Formats: sequence, C-alpha cells, structure tokens
Amino acid sequence: MGTRPLLNRRLAGMGTTIFAEMSALATATGSINLGQGFPDTDGPASVARAAADAVLAGRGNQYPPGPGIPELRQAVAEHQQRFRGIAYDPDTEVLVTAGATEAIAAALLALLEPGDEVIALEPFYDSYAACIAMAGAVRVPLTLRAPDFRPDLDRLRSLVTPRTRLLLLNSPHNPTGLVLSPAELAAIAAIAVEHDLLVVTDEVYEHLVFSGAHHPIAALPGMRERTVSISSAGKTFSFTGWKVGWVTASAPLVAAVRTAKQYLTYVSAGPFQYAVADALRLPDDYFDDFRADLLRKRDLLADGLSAAGFRVFRPEGTYFITTDITPLGEKDGIEFCRALPARCGVVAIPNAVFYDDTEAGRPLVRFTFCKQIEVLEEAVTRLGRL
Repeated sequence: MGTRPLLNRRLAGMGTTIFAEMSALATATGSINLGQGFPDTDGPASVARAAADAVLAGRGNQYPPGPGIPELRQAVAEHQQRFRGIAYDPDTEVLVTAGATEAIAAALLALLEPGDEVIALEPFYDSYAACIAMAGAVRVPLTLRAPDFRPDLDRLRSLVTPRTRLLLLNSPHNPTGLVLSPAELAAIAAIAVEHDLLVVTDEVYEHLVFSGAHHPIAALPGMRERTVSISSAGKTFSFTGWKVGWVTASAPLVAAVRTAKQYLTYVSAGPFQYAVADALRLPDDYFDDFRADLLRKRDLLADGLSAAGFRVFRPEGTYFITTDITPLGEKDGIEFCRALPARCGVVAIPNAVFYDDTEAGRPLVRFTFCKQIEVLEEAVTRLGRL
C-alpha cells in the first residue's frame, strides 16, 4: 500500500472523538458521565408509544420517502410557524435528516467547494471541523472568549474575504451556552447580505434558552433565501438515539442539501419520524416544563461547581456549563479531564478539543447537566473533594 497514509489527509488528526474516549473512561472507572450530552432518562412516554405503534403498524419499517415522511415535514413546518413565525412549504422547503449531524454534513458538502472559506464561531462542535475539511473548504474561526463569550462583530467583518462562502452559526451555542442577541443577529445578517454569504445555523438547543429567547436569523430581512436552519428532536425530546433532524430553507437551498443528503444515508429512522411528528405538536406546557426542569439542574450543578472551586460561566442556553480550572491550580483541561475520574469519579470534556486556538480553550472544561437530580447531587458531592 506504499507510504501514503490510509486516512484522507483532510481528516488527519480527527481520529477517535473526545466523547468516545471520555465515555469509555466513565464506563471503565464507574464514574458519573457529565461529559457527553445525552440524557439519562427517556422523553415523553406518549412519544415513545407513538414510535412503538408505528413499528407494529408497519409504518416506516421500509424505506420512507427521501425527503422525510409527509407527516413529519408538515409538523416541522407547523413548528417553525408556531415558534419562529416563519412559513415554510413542507413539500419543498423541509428536509428530514439522520439527526442534525447529517444535516450539517449534507449542507456543508452541498454548498462548499474546495478553497471556500467558512467563518465559524469558535469553540465549535467537532463535526463542524470535520465536515468543512471533507468539503475541502477552509475554516476561519471567530473566537468567543470568556467571560461572556460574545462575538466580536468588528473581528467578524475583518475575517470576510473574497473567498468567504458561508457563515456557520450555532445558537444556543455548544459548549459556551451563548445565545446570540437580536442585535448580534442583525449585525451578522447585515454582513451576510452585504457580502452575499450563505448562512448555516445549528439551532438544536432552540428550546433550551434560560436568559432571553431564541431568535432565528432566517426571520431577518434578506436572510430567508440565504439561510439553512437545522434542528433535531434529540435535544428537545430526550430521544438522542433516534437521530431525527431536519433542515428548513428556501426551495433551492433544500434541493441542494437534499442532493448531498441522498448519498449519505438516503433515508433513516422511519417509524421514529411518525413519533417526532407527534412530539413537535406537544402543548406549550411540555416545552415550558422541560426548560424549567433543566434550569433547576443548571443552577444545581453551577452552584456545586462554584463551591468546588471552579470559575463557572453560567450558560444562557443549552445543557452544558463551561468552567475555568485555573482557580483549582490547574492549567491543562485535557490532562485535568483524563485525571478527573480517578480523582473524584466524574467525567467532563476539555473545551480545547473544540478550538483551533488551543491556548484559548486550554483551561476550560465542559460539564453537562441533562441528568437526573440525584445524579447531579452525587456529582456535586464528588467534585467537592477537589
């Protein structure tokens, strides 16, 4: 096979993800896993029953339609109108995907060509970097810095070049918990319009906002025709293993994304699509109670981390808390996280893996609070040993 590396050089350095490493460490040590962002309880029983009923009734057990079942596409369109005030045609402007992860991959593979530049909020979810690399494009980080992690809009303007093709946004933002404000979104939209840029926006935590509200950039003037909005059922309904996501965008953008998506999974999650259609139509009380429950958990873990000696950046949204370990006399988040299970039986994720500027992320560590109250209380007790 010669001397050429087996792995595509664009993916060099992107081996086993930190999530797999830390989750394996949690299992091996019997630690509480506050690293990977998955709930330890299932979502609504009525939604689970809808999935089981679909399987038993033979709905979705064979290949569903490529764009997604009509019932789910209609439910997504209704959701966007109900919560975001944006009208989408379920037949031409909605696409169902294998989770938001596939939606991001399909959008970037469809819309980018080699040499295109993508400006993304740093720290960024690890699949962003991989998908940009697979498209042969170049990622250009706009670094969000502690303590408030607000985007430097002047810096954003300076990063735009003739090669810039796309802005990749994530709000509410993982891992910092930033929620972009209406003023920030308006400024970003103005830059996109001025330079004729596409925008891909990952909004999977749209229902997990604790301060202010989630505002979709697609609703702003001049943005609907240039924005690909992505969301999913996993975070909102606590069925992360179902991998049901969606894209909403103008018909030409959806057609482009669908062209790439059909050669990735083609289709997926047939019976679960019927259940997610039901979930999206749950009453407002569900969404309000879900957010209130996670707010209580956020404050429990944030207070415990503060008491344990961490500098805590209380998030405006998502179900993650970013902390600074330097008050504990620590400097390197990766070393700290690898040692933490042996020290106190808790697993976290080092933020450095989400950065190109590794120095900016070196002392930062992320914890998740989408766990049962009893689990978080025990984690807080263990962290107190530090």
